[in-house]
Amino acid sequence: MEEHFGDLAELRRLGDDAHALGIKIILDMVANHTSAYHPWVTDMPTPTWYNGTAEQHLANTWQTWTLKDAYSPPAMRQATLDGWFIDLLPDLNQNDPDVARYLIQNTLWWIGVAGIDGIRQDTWPYVPREFWRDWMNAIHREYPTVNVVGEVLDGDPVQVAFFQGGRAQFDGIDDEVESLFDFPLFYTTRRAFGEGQSLREVAQMLARDLLYPNPDALVTLNGLHDVGRFMNERGATPAGLRLALTFQLTARGIPLIYYGDEINLPGGNDPDNRRDFPGGWQEDARSAFDAAGRTPEEQATWSHVQRLLRLRAARPELRRAPMENLLVGEQTWVYRRGRTVVALNNGTQPALVRLPAADLWLASPAADALGGCAPPRVQAGFVTIEIPARGGCVF
Repeated sequence: MEEHFGDLAELRRLGDDAHALGIKIILDMVANHTSAYHPWVTDMPTPTWYNGTAEQHLANTWQTWTLKDAYSPPAMRQATLDGWFIDLLPDLNQNDPDVARYLIQNTLWWIGVAGIDGIRQDTWPYVPREFWRDWMNAIHREYPTVNVVGEVLDGDPVQVAFFQGGRAQFDGIDDEVESLFDFPLFYTTRRAFGEGQSLREVAQMLARDLLYPNPDALVTLNGLHDVGRFMNERGATPAGLRLALTFQLTARGIPLIYYGDEINLPGGNDPDNRRDFPGGWQEDARSAFDAAGRTPEEQATWSHVQRLLRLRAARPELRRAPMENLLVGEQTWVYRRGRTVVALNNGTQPALVRLPAADLWLASPAADALGGCAPPRVQAGFVTIEIPARGGCVF
């Protein structure tokens, strides 16, 4: 716990205040490694507390693909599981029963004492899956409503699907984690909406959902603290970011919005992607927490996010109904969730799409819930939708 930010009592008060407002608290945890400056490094509780020592240890080879490869022998996986992260961070030995017991009891203690609602678990692939199974079982047994999202920072859906709980893999283990970050979709959407590349590729990535035990439990994102910001992409524009948010908040999955995206905050790789949100301190030149402190372009994205979030909250189908593609083009895409139809145009010119009215369950013109598109034209059993350049409509 970082005592510069306060003590445990203050953390508990934060949780209580958040819960009173209907907000839940997720705690970031790391079971794979410790800091290089942790006192255990020079005074291990047991001789096998870490995999190796500061003077002699394996370097992590980052070959996480070997973990899902039935043809890879244990020796190939060892550097991934036992190696020190970035050859610096001491790797905890979860095969030591005392380490495993400590990590499980430590997790249960934090949940119980701090009253948290969920856990974001770092570097998921680098820990033995037997441990994750036991760790998840302990959480489910003691706190069945606590959810966990694991970080598998990989663009291969086969790799991410291997680690999602719900079925045993070739190793006979179901690690039982409910949610993982959907990095395969992240990389595809960043190319499409950030760089203006093919929108069809996003639909094609979603077609790989059959690999996952539960794709609806994946956490979708346009950015977070480990990658450069959306606005740092080559060719990124606020309009492209707004379109990416339209897709994210109407598509399957659990959306994560990284702070600052609601005002087009720029930022390169770490640590620039963690720059301060403007406002909150007396010495700040402006406060983007207030409308008066936001530029017109920032306000446009801020208002867009508000509309999308209110729409998602008001229409349960945007959280639960399956997606159904009605049209997939190179830069246009129309899909339905329940009785909500979403039309996207990633091109730089307005686009016209024409669909059978029966596919849209639409007998008369409907208003765009986002306010940027004209009502569809219904004629002779067909519906024509005009979608603005780099824009989206929700009917």
